Amino acid sequence: MKRLFYLILIIYSSCFINQNAFAQNRQLRYAEKQLEMENFQHAAEVFEQAYKSKPKYTTAKKAAETYQLIQNYEKAFEWWEIVVGSEEAERNDYYNYLVSAIKVGKSDQIDEILNTTSFEEYDFPEIDFDLLKKMSSQKPKVKLVPVEGLNSDGSDFGLHVNQKGLKYFSSDRGDIYSTEKKSIRLDAKNKLYSSEKSSFNDREFFSIYTSDTSGSSTKLTSDLSDALHISDPSLMESKSILFYTVFRDVNKIKGNRNYVIHPEIYFSKVTEEGNLIDSKSFPVNDFVNYGVQNPFVDEQSKRIYFASDKPGGTGGFDLYFVTYDENLNFGEPINLGSNVNTNQNESHPTISGNTLYFSSKGHSGLGGMDIFSAKIKGNGFENVKNLGVPYNSPRDDFGYFVSSEGKRYLSSDRTGGMGLDDIYSIEDLFKRLIARVIDCEDNLVTEDYNVSLNANDDLTMISTNRNEAGELLAELDIEKDFILNISKKGYFSISDSTLSTVGLEEDEVYREYRLSKVPYNLPVLVDIVYYDLDKSKIRNDAVPVLDKIAELMQKYDFLDLAVASHTDSRASDAYNKALSQRRADAVKEYLSKFNIPTNRIRIDWFGKENLTNDCGDGVPCPETKHQLNRRSELVLEAFTDTEKEYEFPRDLIGKDNCDITELMESIQREFNNIPTVYFDFDKSAIRTVHQRDLERVGIMLQKMKNLQLYISGHTDQRGNEDYNLKLAERRAKAVMEYLINKGIDSSRMQYEWFGKSRPINDCGSIPCTEEMHQQNRRTELQLKGGQ
Repeated sequence: MKRLFYLILIIYSSCFINQNAFAQNRQLRYAEKQLEMENFQHAAEVFEQAYKSKPKYTTAKKAAETYQLIQNYEKAFEWWEIVVGSEEAERNDYYNYLVSAIKVGKSDQIDEILNTTSFEEYDFPEIDFDLLKKMSSQKPKVKLVPVEGLNSDGSDFGLHVNQKGLKYFSSDRGDIYSTEKKSIRLDAKNKLYSSEKSSFNDREFFSIYTSDTSGSSTKLTSDLSDALHISDPSLMESKSILFYTVFRDVNKIKGNRNYVIHPEIYFSKVTEEGNLIDSKSFPVNDFVNYGVQNPFVDEQSKRIYFASDKPGGTGGFDLYFVTYDENLNFGEPINLGSNVNTNQNESHPTISGNTLYFSSKGHSGLGGMDIFSAKIKGNGFENVKNLGVPYNSPRDDFGYFVSSEGKRYLSSDRTGGMGLDDIYSIEDLFKRLIARVIDCEDNLVTEDYNVSLNANDDLTMISTNRNEAGELLAELDIEKDFILNISKKGYFSISDSTLSTVGLEEDEVYREYRLSKVPYNLPVLVDIVYYDLDKSKIRNDAVPVLDKIAELMQKYDFLDLAVASHTDSRASDAYNKALSQRRADAVKEYLSKFNIPTNRIRIDWFGKENLTNDCGDGVPCPETKHQLNRRSELVLEAFTDTEKEYEFPRDLIGKDNCDITELMESIQREFNNIPTVYFDFDKSAIRTVHQRDLERVGIMLQKMKNLQLYISGHTDQRGNEDYNLKLAERRAKAVMEYLINKGIDSSRMQYEWFGKSRPINDCGSIPCTEEMHQQNRRTELQLKGGQ
């Protein structure tokens, strides 16, 4: 981007000089005159010719300074290299040599250049060497592509795209020609203009053009008769109003013979024919005293952002905004603050989402105007960041714009362009994955774990690495889906198939994964099946239990079954051992019809070794107690293979994978095998049928050490409240004492009683059958994970 100079009136004249006809002193006087008349390009050429006639330090320096002035950095670098080769070279010469080296893309040679001098980096505090090295070492995440059909051999910049795809931009395209008419200095961007063309580069003034989807470009015409230069279009689409920067040809100001013309912002209605009509001055304008330029309309927040060097700013051009209403009544300017504005120039503000983009020479950058971002927070702005390369170059980079479709553009005068300034589209090379892998204490996992990252379409393996903080990093191709797998021995493996860059506008994809330990051999469900005397056949009352276990094992492949079979005490040890084995085999055979692999069923048999009561050899016992011993205890265990890699159960995705009790409770709810113990009228003795239920609960508590049992006793509604409270307490205690006799520690059980206050059926308000009264005479059990 070419600098603009403050405006003064000058007299222009030029003539062709035969360089061989003058001695060097006349060449130098002539070059100085051309410099004074601001014919910079011609002056530089004459200085160059004078040096060739007689090499002198001062002549080479004049050539270098003039080429640098007109931003011909390649020639400037060439001449500063000659300057610093002289014994007369000063510190500032080396500074300009370094700046021109940066401008021509030789940042990587800075150390080499410094090594040829007596200077160190600290001798040039104006240059942020650390930032230059950091930026130049970063791998670009995007590439810049010249926008087809927009750029010319002149200066094209400041693209704005409306929702229909129509592109608005600024350009000085056209013929290059000379003039002898008076020239005017325009202030905003330090460029020099005549009333017909720019004396800086002998090109036309800037105008606003549109380019439709077919690529056809049209120059907008304005009803501002004194407008010389029009640029920086920003459309208020809801009202078809265009805001823009304008320099006007003001020939006379009353009471002021010496004056500077500053840029202003105007806004006009855009007709279908591409004319700017009903043009109005932006109320902040004061072209005699200060400049106002680079408007941007943010319709979502109803703000107009702009740059101005009005009094009261931080320095140079600051960024401001004003609010507006439906009638285009504008509020007072609000400075964006010191986080954004510096003592140098800020320009070209744009908004996308919750982010401000702008250009600045005051923040640390690569040399010229760099593009920065800042997060919007209320009326303030924070977290200013340099976008880095390739958004920024050693030249001027500005005019960052994001269309409604998410397409990004910027303008730059970087080397390799078609013209002086060019408009580029920004295309992603890749997106960056940043993933935090944490443990159950929210600490970043720093030890080794296995990672595989693949593209879904062709399963291409994508390399990953970890930064100093331990975060997982990867580069993801654009417009693709991915699958990430993380594993570590002894932990649940992680698989994420939601990773995608399809339609992603942001540069980074952030994820957080939690590695949790596998609770190997975790009992999650217990039940018991019983057998007839001297039999191993599966009884009808065992079928629903085994069917449900088979269903759970089919649903959850991480569940395996442990079967422990027993007999009563009658008959010999050898006979009972064989009988208990047949009973275990019967369970395994029954489950085989569900295609449950045999390696998922582990069977043991104990004969009469592990009686559940005191009905041993020779002890007289009722048949109901012997029946409790003729059993197979069934324990569903999760994650039994310590060498196997397990994924966290899919049905629990989204739940806390560090709290495994959720898994246990979920399966238990499916099985619905937590019993309710019912009682006879006015009794608290455990019925025989419920002894089996409590046997199962006892084994659950023995196997699942983290479970607590909550017991609540109830009565029907007959009898008075005091009596029923005591009866309910006896019923709850009866259950607890039964389980204590099974070896369950009382500290793992809590009981309470409610009398008749919590009936299943409210028999006080409706007539109840005996069956309904029976439903009220109960003790409820609830298993929960321990604290």
